[in-house]
Amino acid sequence: MEGYSDYYPELQGGMPNGRSIEPDQLDGRVLGAELAHLNPAYIPTPAGLVVFSADYKWLNLAAVNLKGAAVSAECVARYTAAALRGEIPLTMGQALAGGLRAGLLAAGVPVRLNTPLVDLRFDGDGRATGVVVSHNGGQVLVRASRGVIVGSGGFEHDLAMRTEFQRQPIGTDWTVGAQENTGDGIRAGRRAGAALDLMDDAWWGPAIPLPDEPYFCLAERTLPGGILVNGDGVRFVNEGAPYSDVVHVMYDRNASGPHIPCWLIVDQNYRNRYLFKDLAPTLPFPDSWYAAGAVHKAWTIGDLAAKIGVPSAALRQTVTRFNGFARTGKDLDFHRGDSVYDHYYTDPAVRPNSCLAPLWLPPYYALKIVPGDLGTKGGMRTDARARVLRADGSVIPGLYAAGNASGAVMGHSYAGAGSTLGPAMTFGYIAADDLAGAP
Repeated sequence: MEGYSDYYPELQGGMPNGRSIEPDQLDGRVLGAELAHLNPAYIPTPAGLVVFSADYKWLNLAAVNLKGAAVSAECVARYTAAALRGEIPLTMGQALAGGLRAGLLAAGVPVRLNTPLVDLRFDGDGRATGVVVSHNGGQVLVRASRGVIVGSGGFEHDLAMRTEFQRQPIGTDWTVGAQENTGDGIRAGRRAGAALDLMDDAWWGPAIPLPDEPYFCLAERTLPGGILVNGDGVRFVNEGAPYSDVVHVMYDRNASGPHIPCWLIVDQNYRNRYLFKDLAPTLPFPDSWYAAGAVHKAWTIGDLAAKIGVPSAALRQTVTRFNGFARTGKDLDFHRGDSVYDHYYTDPAVRPNSCLAPLWLPPYYALKIVPGDLGTKGGMRTDARARVLRADGSVIPGLYAAGNASGAVMGHSYAGAGSTLGPAMTFGYIAADDLAGAP
C-alpha cells in the first residue's frame, strides 16, 4: 500500500510513504466447502470488479482523475481475468481471513464454528488446562495439554461491558466489529484473575448511523469540500486527522459542549466529484438515509443549520472562515493538510492544498457523525510472551491472549493501518511459539 502514510509520519520513526501491506488476490476455491462460512465484505465490492485497499483512494476520484479512471479499468480487468480462469477472487479482509483458514485446512487444524466459550478450566495448581464450550445444545470440555490462547476479539457488542467501562454516550449500534465479539474471552479471563487494560478505549472512527448498519467514515470526511462541526456549528478538529483521534476529541470535548453527534457538512460540488460510500458521484443520497435522520439537505447554509439544530449564524461564519482557508491553502485553526497523512484521501487537482476546497455550490448536506469503532481495544494484560498477567504482575500459567481480547500494545494511540491485525498475528505467533517450547 505504497503512499499510505503512517498516522504520525512527523514523529521519530514515522514513515511518510507508509509501511502497510495487504494480501494478494486469493482464489476462494482453495477453501472448498469452508468458503460458505466466510463472512461477506464489510462494503461489498461492486459487481464486475476486483478491488484492493490500495485502489480505494483512486476509485473515490474516478470521476475527476485520470489515474482514478485507470485504476477502475484495472479493477475490471482483474475481475475479467479471474472469471476466465474460473476463479472466485477474494481481496482485502476476505483474502486475509480466507488465507488463514486455508492454512488451517492444509495443516489439519480443526475449527469448530458455532461453539461459543463458556469458561476456562484450570488444574489444582492454577494452570489453564482447557475450555468449556457450548455445542449442539450442551457443554463440552476441550482439553489443552500445553495451554490456552484466547483470541476471541473485543467486547464491542456487549452493552453491559461497554456501559461499565466506557464513556457515554455509548452502545452497540455504532460499531462495525464482528457481531460475535461480545467479550466472552475477556470475561473468562477476568474471572480467572486477569488484570484488564485499556477497557475505556476502542479503535474509534467517525461513523454515520445509517438505517441498516453504521458506516465507518474514512475517506469521505477527509476529501476536500467537507468540514466537521459540533452542536454549536463550529469546527473543532482537523477533519483529515487519524480517525481514532477525531473520536477522542469528540468525547473529550463533549463534556463541555455538544460534540456527539457532530455533523459532516458538504456541498453539491463535493457530491458531483467524489464517491460516497458506494454511491457514485451526482447520485442522490437514499431516501432511507433521510428518513433515519442520517442526512439532511437544504439550499442555504442557514436552512441546513436549522434542520440539524445548530446556530445559523455560527455555521455560516464557520463555512465562510473555512472557505477563506481553502483559497489560501492554509488551515490556521486546525492545520488540516500540514501532515502527509492528511493528504492520502484527497484530490490532487485541488490547489493550493489538496485537503481544502470551499463549500459554495448548493444544495448543502449535513451527515450525522457518531463515535463508531472497528472494535474495542481493551482486554487482558499480557507480557512480551503474550502470557496473561494478574494485577500483581504474576503470570497465570498456561493462559495467553492476543488480538482485541488483550490490552492493545498500541496503548491509547493508533500508529498506522494494521495496528489491530499486525499485533494480533504477531502475538498469536509469539504465544504459539512459547507454547511449543512449554513442557
